[in-house]
Amino acid sequence: MSLYIQTLYLFLLAIPIACISWTVTHEEVFREPREYCIKRSKEGKTLLERKFFYLFTCEYCFSHYITIIVLLLTGYRLVMEDWRGYIISGFSLVWVANIYMSLFGLIRTDISICKMEIKALDKKLEEDKEE
Repeated sequence: MSLYIQTLYLFLLAIPIACISWTVTHEEVFREPREYCIKRSKEGKTLLERKFFYLFTCEYCFSHYITIIVLLLTGYRLVMEDWRGYIISGFSLVWVANIYMSLFGLIRTDISICKMEIKALDKKLEEDKEE
């Protein structure tokens, strides 16, 4: 596979990794399991228990495990065709996926700020109309 195609796969495979990692660690649909994991990661009796449950609350940590699953499903390797290609592709996929998640977080923050500004303007307009 050419380096161009490998790079294309890198940026494409990072999308579902970022999507799954973000959804599990941030979105409302997984709120209850996440809150349970947060509690267990803080109150667990053993270090292993606390670290295991922490993995489901941190998008960066969780993306490593999703990446491993993606690599097992796809057999994707970057630059080298042997086991070293899996190592390179694994860390590369995690890095790109986390860039995607960071960008998504920034965009989401900007959208939230815009919504708050719009609500404030609407409230001010209503107050002005009442006067």
